Amino acid sequence: MPAPDRAALLAFLRKHRLGVLSTVSPEGKPEAAVVGIAISDDLEIVFDTLDTTRKIRNLRRSRNIAFVIGWDEEITVQIEGVADEPHGAELARLKLTYFSVWPECREHEKWPHITWVRVRPHWFRYSDFNAGGGIFEFTKDQL
Repeated sequence: MPAPDRAALLAFLRKHRLGVLSTVSPEGKPEAAVVGIAISDDLEIVFDTLDTTRKIRNLRRSRNIAFVIGWDEEITVQIEGVADEPHGAELARLKLTYFSVWPECREHEKWPHITWVRVRPHWFRYSDFNAGGGIFEFTKDQL
């Protein structure tokens, strides 16, 4: 099986509305949380959270994160990337992506202390555990 191309990877990621976010606590311990995600055309991962959560505190302290997405049909994608909190036109663009997957979350815009996070991936591991599958590692630039 050849490595997935950009279109196949994007299609796989967009089948999922949830991902496991992995961050590191101030004490250096791993912490994980399941978050609702959306994937932009540029393979950015977008999610919302409250400013009071440990997720956002960890991300503001260390922007390097990892995600695990999928496990249907024995396929999973691990992603490493850098998180930020977009503003202005970038935030508006990413909210459109997010609300296309999570229309019921438009109400979150009214909540105090809500923020949207973008993860720009730089490394992927596509693992297909089916017969004839394989494990493929690549950078975003290789897509």
